[in-house]
Amino acid sequence: MTSIKFVKENKEAIVANGANLREKILENGIDLYTFKGKLMNCGGYGQCGTCVVEIVEGLENLSPRTEFENSKLKKKPENYRLACQTIVNGAISVKTKP
Repeated sequence: MTSIKFVKENKEAIVANGANLREKILENGIDLYTFKGKLMNCGGYGQCGTCVVEIVEGLENLSPRTEFENSKLKKKPENYRLACQTIVNGAISVKTKP
């Protein structure tokens, strides 16, 4: 088990190692999407790029960026990830809607 700290929401969730970040954000009632993302998100299949989050701490505890992430986030800092493509393997702190 490990933890995800949601910085803006001042909330923390305990999750199993290997958990999908997008699923855990939504399960914990965290608002992941901007208005556009709420209307146009792909449902977690890695197609739209609307579930961008900023990893504040624990980047080393996540799965490597996928090719899709590299494509969608090429102009973003390395600590930006797509929640739907990110597997959590240790404690992290995350900012939603950076």
